Amino acid sequence: MEKFTIDQIKSWDRFYRGNFINSLSGFKSVSLIGTANAAGIPNLAIFSNIVHLGADPALIGFVNRPLEAAPHTLGNIKETKSYTINHIHIGIYQQAHQTSAKYPKDCSEFDVTGLTPAWHSPIHSPFVAESKIRYALQLEEIIPIRQNNTFFVIGAITDVFLDKSLLENDGFIKIDEADSLASLGIDGYYKTEKIDRLPYAKATTV
Repeated sequence: MEKFTIDQIKSWDRFYRGNFINSLSGFKSVSLIGTANAAGIPNLAIFSNIVHLGADPALIGFVNRPLEAAPHTLGNIKETKSYTINHIHIGIYQQAHQTSAKYPKDCSEFDVTGLTPAWHSPIHSPFVAESKIRYALQLEEIIPIRQNNTFFVIGAITDVFLDKSLLENDGFIKIDEADSLASLGIDGYYKTEKIDRLPYAKATTV
């Protein structure tokens, strides 16, 4: 096993270094975040840093890149306090990846990728009709991260849409049966497969 110091890593080509660091933390969920501005113009963007924060209250967080790099999703969320998160499956991952391109503010990624916006009143933001697991959130808090000028966005789940056949008897969602994908780095996509479910771990005496 070879050791790499942070000084070595900093000396590498920026793209090589970026791929190395971005894949170091391992597989992540990957989803599309749907928003719309106050005028109803929809926006769609791919995110691979969405995290569960708690079940009661039901909170989800994600990291938004610096505003100069990715202003539209955060701007719409600030404006309307509404957004949706939509799982990506094998049938739409190429279209989903294309939403990472920098389109003008008045251009809808739904139009350029061929994905279909699905609206469920009174939710202000669009869902992705092709997504098999999708949910709506209401903005709770935006926390600036000063070290790299990003923002941690916290939302409360308000509505969930999925086929009941994906639910186990105890509420566990079988996302592998929805073909939900995982990601690695910024451009790697992976299928998921359940290996096992283990019982609640209790402390044992040695």
